[in-house]
Amino acid sequence: MSTIDVNNLLSQMRQMSSQVRSPEVAFSSTAMPSATPAAGGGGFGAVLRQSIAAVGDSQAEAGRMAAAFERGDKGADLARTMVAIQKADLSLNAMTQVRNKLVDAYKDIMNMPV
Repeated sequence: MSTIDVNNLLSQMRQMSSQVRSPEVAFSSTAMPSATPAAGGGGFGAVLRQSIAAVGDSQAEAGRMAAAFERGDKGADLARTMVAIQKADLSLNAMTQVRNKLVDAYKDIMNMPV
C-alpha cells in the first residue's frame, strides 16, 4: 500500500476549492457550473443537464477506479480511489437535494390559487 502525501493532498484540495469559488472557471467534472448560462444559451435547463452529466461522469470514474483497485492494477491508488468515490457520493447527494428543492418548488407553484 502506498503512503499518502499530505502536502500534495492539501494542495489539491486548496486548488479545487479555489476553482469552485471562482466564477470564471469553465465547467468540468471537478468544478461546479457557474450560475450564468454558457455562451449560446439554454439557461437553467442546460446547466441542469450539464450537472446531471457531470454527476454521472464522476460516478462512472469512481466505478472505474474502484474496479481497477479491486483488480490490483499497478496505477490504482487507494487514496485517490476513496476520494473519487467520496466526490461521486457528494455530487449525487447534492443533485438529490437540488431535485428535492425543484419538486417542492413545483408543488408550491401548483398549489397556488389562481
